[in-house]
Amino acid sequence: MPRTGRHRPGMPVDPAVGFSPAADDVEARLLGQSRSMRPRDVSVKASVSLRSARKFWHALGFPNVAEEDTVFTEADVVAMRVMAGLVREGAFDEPTALAMTRALARTTDRLAVWQTQLMAEAMGEQQAGTVDGQASPDTTRALPDSATAHAAAVKMADIADELEPLLVYAWRRHLAAAISRMVSDSEPNPESSGVVRCVGFADLVSFTHLVSRLSERELARVVQRFESLASDVVTAHGGRVIKTVGDEVLFVAMSAAPAAAIAVDLVEAMAEDDVLPDVRVGIASGQVVSRLGDVFGTTVNRASRLTALARPRTVLVDDAMAAALGSTSGFEMFPMWRRTLRGIGRVTPWSLRRAHPSGRRGVTADGRAGDEGYDGDDGDHYDHGDGGDRADDGKDQGDLG
Repeated sequence: MPRTGRHRPGMPVDPAVGFSPAADDVEARLLGQSRSMRPRDVSVKASVSLRSARKFWHALGFPNVAEEDTVFTEADVVAMRVMAGLVREGAFDEPTALAMTRALARTTDRLAVWQTQLMAEAMGEQQAGTVDGQASPDTTRALPDSATAHAAAVKMADIADELEPLLVYAWRRHLAAAISRMVSDSEPNPESSGVVRCVGFADLVSFTHLVSRLSERELARVVQRFESLASDVVTAHGGRVIKTVGDEVLFVAMSAAPAAAIAVDLVEAMAEDDVLPDVRVGIASGQVVSRLGDVFGTTVNRASRLTALARPRTVLVDDAMAAALGSTSGFEMFPMWRRTLRGIGRVTPWSLRRAHPSGRRGVTADGRAGDEGYDGDDGDHYDHGDGGDRADDGKDQGDLG
């Protein structure tokens, strides 16, 4: 039975079919009230102009509403009062307040979609199979059927109060970590005038071919498995997942050793997984521009190009990474032929792998690796901020552009 609580006034039950909530019922249960106010009502109660109220609503990621539409609740008034109060008290100006609101909105929108999909998938698995001679739901589609969607809606509303403290806890933890990084980055560094990170891409090989063979549900499982496994590996070594783009994960680490550990562990983890195809990884070290939770710049593009060049189950790093790892135990590196990467210039890729148990350290004394690079078998590689050009278009070993 659903529990009642701060956001749970209760939901109607049809004894014949169990819970069958309408969208407004779920919203009322989550927000604590039903829709009862028009835009002007909210602006008056929150003591802000109608124009400011609309800008706040847009920053939250919601569309325009007509003046006569009754779509707001007391929760909207409270939220608007809080942000307006912070502006009036001088905590920040209105543009910053709207930017803060937009950051929260984009993050929580993705979080809400992610969680509802996870819940629907979990409940779909529970309901799979034939019941009372009826045909089982279509398990090939990623989209849940109506019964599963309604059941997931009820469940999410039921546990929202338990999840809410976890959301605040996670936000405070990550806020503390972000502040620590910001303070550390602000310290004078004689070797660099900007933020320096090791940036890596992990890219699933032959993803296009995989997509053509899988059902929607199977594809969703592969992507979820990849994201979950990659996130576990990255965070275990103190790195951060910046974002996932279907078949690719972009991550950063503060220094070379953990970045290298992440890369070789990702290759090994994917190779041992029964569900996922092989992965290739590229890492570059240097200055980045960090903005809106993302990273940009030449270092990011260089890592992207190196990833496209790597063969399956291999890791390529740039000169800066190789130099930083030169005296680090646990890794071996082999220089490849120097080549030109489009938009980057001349680069010497280094093949990185876990050191042999005999204890070889850092840069090898061998000559250049004989690997001429990987041309990319599926053309799926995501090129970060380069106008849409594919990083793995080129076929010439001397000039990949």
